[in-house]
Amino acid sequence: MNPIVKNILAIVTGIIIGSVVNMLFIMMSGHIIPPPKGVDLTTEEGLKASMHLMEPKHFIFPFLAHAIGTFVGAFIAVKIAAKHKLRFAMAIGIAFLVGGFMMVIKLPSPFWFTILDLAGAYLPMAYIAWKLGEKKG
Repeated sequence: MNPIVKNILAIVTGIIIGSVVNMLFIMMSGHIIPPPKGVDLTTEEGLKASMHLMEPKHFIFPFLAHAIGTFVGAFIAVKIAAKHKLRFAMAIGIAFLVGGFMMVIKLPSPFWFTILDLAGAYLPMAYIAWKLGEKKG
């Protein structure tokens, strides 16, 4: 396959599959760790109105969604990309980091979570995905 086509496929597939993984974790979160009584997790307005009721446990799945979604997307990109696999893994990490910044602007969260999420869920996970994806064997 043409290397340019492989590289485009790496980015597109990584973003799509990583996003699906992210969304699956977000959808599961309320079933595993129920939100506080009366909180509507289905709308942005509901989340904004009840963010002050959220406890640290309610941020576990959003963090996992961001970290694992980024990891899976970057890992897939590494496996598909023709060359410069670190660049492709980090491109996925940057794409998800931009999404993370957009969510922080759109849906403010506690400062500690914002820092943890933006610093730990995106670029580090993309780097780890590259390291594991590059291993032979």
